[in-house]
Formats: sequence, C-alpha cells, structure tokens
Amino acid sequence: MASSASLLSLALCSLLLFQVCSAQFETGRVWGSSRSQRKSQQQNECQFRRINAQEPDRRITSEAGITEIWDENDDQFRCAGVAAIRHTIEQRGLLLPAYSNAPKLIYVDQGRGYHSAAIPGCPETYQFEQESESRDPRQGSRDQHQKIRKIRQGDIIAIPAGVADWFYNDGQSPLVLVQIMDTSNFANQLDQNFRKFFLAGNPQREIQGQRGQPSRHLYRGSEKGRGGGAGGQEQRSGNIFQAFDEQFLAEAFNIDTDLARRIKNENDNRGIIVRVEEQLEFLSPEFSEEERRQSSQGGGRTGRWSANGIEETFCTAKLRHNINDPSRADIFNPRAGRLTTVNSFNLPILRYIQLSAQKGFLYRNAIMTPHWNMNAHSINYITRGSGQIQIVNENGESVFDGQVQEGQIITAPQNFAVIKRAGSDGLEWISFKTNDNAKINQIAGRASTIRAIPQDVLANAFAISREEAQRIKFNRREIGIFSPGTRSRGRRD
Repeated sequence: MASSASLLSLALCSLLLFQVCSAQFETGRVWGSSRSQRKSQQQNECQFRRINAQEPDRRITSEAGITEIWDENDDQFRCAGVAAIRHTIEQRGLLLPAYSNAPKLIYVDQGRGYHSAAIPGCPETYQFEQESESRDPRQGSRDQHQKIRKIRQGDIIAIPAGVADWFYNDGQSPLVLVQIMDTSNFANQLDQNFRKFFLAGNPQREIQGQRGQPSRHLYRGSEKGRGGGAGGQEQRSGNIFQAFDEQFLAEAFNIDTDLARRIKNENDNRGIIVRVEEQLEFLSPEFSEEERRQSSQGGGRTGRWSANGIEETFCTAKLRHNINDPSRADIFNPRAGRLTTVNSFNLPILRYIQLSAQKGFLYRNAIMTPHWNMNAHSINYITRGSGQIQIVNENGESVFDGQVQEGQIITAPQNFAVIKRAGSDGLEWISFKTNDNAKINQIAGRASTIRAIPQDVLANAFAISREEAQRIKFNRREIGIFSPGTRSRGRRD
C-alpha cells in the first residue's frame, strides 16, 4: 500500500513538472514568435540609401494645444516600425483620455502636469467622499479613481497597448510631450497604422495613422484659429461612443438617453486638447518629507526593482522614471557630458512593452563614441542644441551626414554605425529604442571593440604599423563620450 502511494505521488510530481516545463516552453515560444513577427514585418523596410533628419509633417490645432505628427511613410519610420507624435498642451489644457493599438513611450520635453493611466481590472484606490449638510446622501460630493501621477520635464512614461490615459497641464508654461508608438510591437494585432481610440471629444480624422497614404503636409487650424473656427470644416473621426445606440449606452451606464447622447460629443469642435475653465479637481496625495528626500536620492531601496512578479503588479506598476537627473547618469565625463539609460532594469514595465530610452548630453564640440545598436533601432529626437550626426550602412556607405537641430528626428537602424558631435551650443537628445534592454557596441575608447582586438590583428587588418595600431587602441582613454580633441577645437575656434 505504501509503495502504491509513493508511486502515485511520484507520478503526480512528474505530471506537475511536465506542465510547468510545457508552460515555460509555450511562453518562450510566444515571445520568440513575437520577435520574429517584428522582424518579418520589417525585413524589406530597411533597404534604403539615404535618410534625412525630419520635422513633423502634420500639425493639428485644438482648443488648448497643438498636435504634430511625423510622416509615417518616411523610410526611417517604416524601418523602425514606429510612429512619432508631439503634443504641446497649453496651461489648463487637458489631453483627452484615449487608448491606442500599440505601446508607447513618452518623454516630457518641457513643463509639468499630471498623468493617469486607467489600467483594466485595477481598483479605484483614490477615494473621496464628503457628506452634505442635508440628509440626502446623493447631495454629497463623492469620487474615486485610479492613481494620478505628477510629471515633470525629463520624465519617461511607459503605456502598454490598449491602456487609456490622459494628461493635464497645471503649470505656467506649455507641457510638451514627445511620444513613440511601436506599431510593429507584438501587442499590435492590427496593421502598421497607429490608431487612437478616444473615450471623449470629437477628434480630427488627421490624428489617425496614414501609413501607405500620400503625404499631404496638413496644418489644420494653424491659420484659422482655435476650436470651433477651423473645426467646422475638418473631417471628424468621433469618439468610441458615437456609433453606439443611445438606448444601449443609457442602459450600460444606467443613465438617461439625453446624457447618453451628450457623451457622444458629436458637435464638439474643440479637438483632442480641451481647455479646463476652472482648475481640475482630483485626488493626488502630497509627498511627505521622507518620500521627497528618497525621491531626490534616486528612490532609496525602491530605486531599482527586481522584476520577479511579487514586488510589482500591473495595478501598482511604476510607469514613470526621470531620465534628466544627473545623479542617475550611467556615463559621466566632466569635460564631455553624460548618458543616462532607462530600461527594464530600472523601469520594469518596459519588459512588457519591449521599449527603452537613453538621454544624451554633449557639451560644446564633445563627441559620442562611434558605435552601433546591437539589438534595437534607435529613434533620436533632438531636445536642445545642434550638432552633426553620421550614419553608415553595411556597405560602408553614408546614409546620413548632416546637421541636426532641436525638434528633429533621425533614426539609426539596428547595426548601422553612428557617430555624434555637438555644435557650439552643445547637443541634447532622447533616443527611443525598440528593445527593453537595448545595447550598443562602442568602436573607440575604453570598453570598445577596437580595444578588445589584439594589436597585431589591427596592424595586419588595416595594413599599418604596430605603433599606429597602438595609437588607435589607446589614444582615447575615455569611455562612451569624449572631450573635444585639438583637431575639433581648432576646427571650431
């Protein structure tokens, strides 16, 4: 009897182990197919001989701000499989709640405000209830909602596909948001167009993706003013409630049909960024002194999370990380500048959306080491200053060699060699990477590929002397970013 029980236990353990191994195998296979899907969708999109630094192609004016969209049909965006959008939100401007078919990474280029993401299935943990002086409980003030986060310049915000979010500018200056939508991500089961599904408002049709359509260089509303002045002549796409039957909506929300009709916003010409007449009221706890001190020190023990699924769930996930903080720099050279990376190690949700970012600061005439991106495309948005960038393909041909300036985007495809040099006013940029743990391979300086190759191999490969090979290997002792040499100073001065 005892032996039968032992055999039964052994059989159950073996079955459990088989199920666990099968589940892990299936998970790995799903992730593998996702990555191959991205590759197959783009395998013919990176065959180009020239790319250019691009500015926005479409400009759409709303009541309280401007939305600018880069041309998705440009070779560099087709290669990277992304779309780029910039929102400029004026004081007391509200970017309406919406979700999209692709994950997005957002950089706060200017200003401050509030942001919230309505994560499905998570409770409304911010609660407020104030009783009225009357005995009728319905006369009281009551609200509850999900977490609202303060945002500021330098923040990176990660939003998964299908998650609705909104922004509000409570500052004195414009709130500028630059975002990349990864339409080639495995989470997008539709086509390569980005699609914005608005929960409110009556958005302009030009806000939607137009991949495969001819570029029309639309600047809606820029000459006719804000709000209703231009809106009447624009094509509208509507919010998601517009096509629903009013009776269905009334029953779903347990409201009357008149209110169900009003939430369709059919005659609303304010656009996707609307002005709040009075300050928004919502719950947002203030930092305690201890929390403020920990935040200024990089978060204390919570500065780096271990993504083991216990400390962090989607409902409590950290969605924001400030990349401008000098104390968080990964590489710093007091004569050249600094580089800071945000990836799935310090912002774990990036593991699920498969994106990351790097912020670069170069001082006057400084150089970022020539390098290539090993496992990601790099979409570079110039945030300040100007400089020169060169990009070389697998045939040793230049696909870009030119000046870049604030507000432009230039993409370095995976494995293409890149070098950056700042101009007289310095150069700052944010690089959006299509991998949650993007890696670069440096070509010059310490920790570079050239340093790793024996001196004699370099001498024979380049047909140079050993002394010349030694100079190539060891003349640069900096890592990542280089101070300007005598040649650079002589050229600029």
